[in-house]
Amino acid sequence: MKGNRSLCGCWLSLFTLLLPTTSFAQTPANVLLVVNQSSEISRHIGDYYSRRRGIPAANLCRIRVTESEEIGWDVYEKQVEQPIAACLKQGSMQERILYIVTTLGVPLRVYGEGDGPTTETSAVDSELTLLYAKMHGSKFARAGPVGNPFFQRRDQSFVHPTFPMYLVTRLAGYDFADVKGMIDRALEAHNRGKFVIDLSANDDNVGNKWLRTAATLLPGDRVVLDESEKVLYNVKDVIGYAAWGSNDKNRHERHLGFEWLPGAIATEFVSTNARTFKKPPDDWNISTWDKSDQPRWFAGAPQTLTADYIRDGATGCSGHVAEPYLANTPRPDYLLPAYFGGRNLAESYYLSIPALSWQNIVVGDPLCKLGQP
Repeated sequence: MKGNRSLCGCWLSLFTLLLPTTSFAQTPANVLLVVNQSSEISRHIGDYYSRRRGIPAANLCRIRVTESEEIGWDVYEKQVEQPIAACLKQGSMQERILYIVTTLGVPLRVYGEGDGPTTETSAVDSELTLLYAKMHGSKFARAGPVGNPFFQRRDQSFVHPTFPMYLVTRLAGYDFADVKGMIDRALEAHNRGKFVIDLSANDDNVGNKWLRTAATLLPGDRVVLDESEKVLYNVKDVIGYAAWGSNDKNRHERHLGFEWLPGAIATEFVSTNARTFKKPPDDWNISTWDKSDQPRWFAGAPQTLTADYIRDGATGCSGHVAEPYLANTPRPDYLLPAYFGGRNLAESYYLSIPALSWQNIVVGDPLCKLGQP
């Protein structure tokens, strides 16, 4: 079925049951902004975001580390995690800070031994979510994911120490203009437009089930649901998007041609979409994992790129620096209803992500929110 999903009038009562009874109001005082002094673009992004969002000067954490996207565990611990912990301690901010914001120019991925579900490789941002618990004495193995205590807690406010973690997002794109646009759009967000939900086929694949459920938890007149094998392109007034990205065998175009509204967010079931924030050639396009397509890959993979959604006008997007496995990708049935219902961007995404210390990243201003419809 293509077009607006027609739902019975009971959607409102169903959605009301899922609305939290507590307040989610958070402020710039709850944000720690991390800037890499070794990176010019990181410094520029930090300056711009702190001015536009009104981040207190005491909440700016300056570290000095390589600009390389990939680092080892020794560099991560000594030049990223420990300096950020020192910033939090120096300002006595461990409890007050709820969100950590990294910037383009801060390393993206920690490389570790092994592969598969027990790999020690993970996203820098996902590792930083554990910093609150580590500062309170917890220890974690490097291998494999750690359960997210905030996952599926849609009826609870995100506060410490109830949830012993930080929500970490990243201000990143291909260049400063992309990030500046994303920050500006976050401040212009309003609760309007369509939630576009594009299944890969009309079957019972678990990912498609999550997508269908997301559609039922949103107002019917705000949903564009496609259950066919076709891919939706050129949709206007998009405020939320969930799909299979390049894992949909019928998607052959890198860009969707959407008209994204300010505040729009996106997620897709794709393994390596945050593998890099380096810009591919303008004529580069997605392809397949077939060996014959390997010369066409970019940054080691043929898959869609998180940064393309930001370049094209989205205000937030999730991604993975390496294989997360479907079970650990963001759940659209938690993400989209939470965002529609008043959660900010960071809380909406982390409500939907099952695992920490893993491959997931969230791109966007954590405080971005839509407000009332």
